[in-house]
Amino acid sequence: MKTNEQLQKDVQNAIKWERLLNAAEIGVVAKDGIVSLTGVVDSYSKKLEAENAAKSVAGVLAVAESIEVKFESSYIKNDAEIAKGVLNAWGWHWDIPADKIKVKVENGWVTLEGEVQWNSQKQEAKKTIVNLMGVRGVSNNITIKSETHDKLEKQAVEQVLSNNWSLNNKNIKVQVLDNHVTLTGMVDSLYQKDEAARLAWNAPGVWTMDNNLVVQYR
Repeated sequence: MKTNEQLQKDVQNAIKWERLLNAAEIGVVAKDGIVSLTGVVDSYSKKLEAENAAKSVAGVLAVAESIEVKFESSYIKNDAEIAKGVLNAWGWHWDIPADKIKVKVENGWVTLEGEVQWNSQKQEAKKTIVNLMGVRGVSNNITIKSETHDKLEKQAVEQVLSNNWSLNNKNIKVQVLDNHVTLTGMVDSLYQKDEAARLAWNAPGVWTMDNNLVVQYR
């Protein structure tokens, strides 16, 4: 196991090399594998990038993120302007079914609800708006429900995971019940945990998922 000081240094270095971030903006504290991030950034995308950078570091078991998003006065948008910006952004992406998604904006925080056929559509709906000026955070509550009702095959999920170089030697157990997937087992990093979920979502027929993978750094 890394010492708290080494883990803190590794996370600071990871943040330092991220394209959007200035290491001086983000405070990092590490204790027993748990990394706490604090500070102030001027965009929601920077907040996400700091969190993802920390998750990518070996030895990080969990991330507690308390980074605040603050805009300069000239960049502040009201909720109606942000909502309009969200809809405009989606208009440039044919693969996002905007008519299936409801948008609520409250004090700069965007909440997405609705039902789409693919997880890729759900993720794209969020990805396209994280850089919008005025957005302080996004809650992506969109649900997945395919119209094809294909039977979800356990083997298909297992194959997707085994094809990935970072996961093919991990003891990840897949359970399937109707269109619900549960992942259990152990991985070496938060990156691997998130990557396993992302890949499993790509299997045809997945509507819901429980990612119960445990991070155990060795």
